[in-house]
Amino acid sequence: MNIGSNLFQARKKAGLSQETVAEKLGVSRQTISKWETDETMPDIYQAKRMAKLYNLSLDNLIEFDIDEREIEEVIKNSNEEKESKIDWTNVWSKKYPVLATYQKKVNISKYAIELRKMLNDLSLEYGYNELDSMLVLKDILYHEWKDNK
Repeated sequence: MNIGSNLFQARKKAGLSQETVAEKLGVSRQTISKWETDETMPDIYQAKRMAKLYNLSLDNLIEFDIDEREIEEVIKNSNEEKESKIDWTNVWSKKYPVLATYQKKVNISKYAIELRKMLNDLSLEYGYNELDSMLVLKDILYHEWKDNK
């Protein structure tokens, strides 16, 4: 993605028109259009002001990823009540079919015993509650898989 596209996506996500942004930055609407089409680039001062207007850091504005921002919003707005209504295995199995079938093949209790031991170790050693222990273990597992593939 290019910077102009990032500026456009960030402005749209913030729900602002080119006219509104131009007025707040003290430039013309055409200037905003030129920035968003990569005809010209905002100076660092204007870029910082835009980032603030869009409620983003300058780095996030430059590297704006609409998908990541949407995911962050969903996570921010989730809560235990909403999460308890979702069958995560079912949802994720649409993308990863193995999640719908492994229960019939894998000796789950064998792995559950080892996982429970690791969860308990994290709780005892670092004082994490059960949820935090699960999140830490899940993150370690993800990075171990990702870093070694």
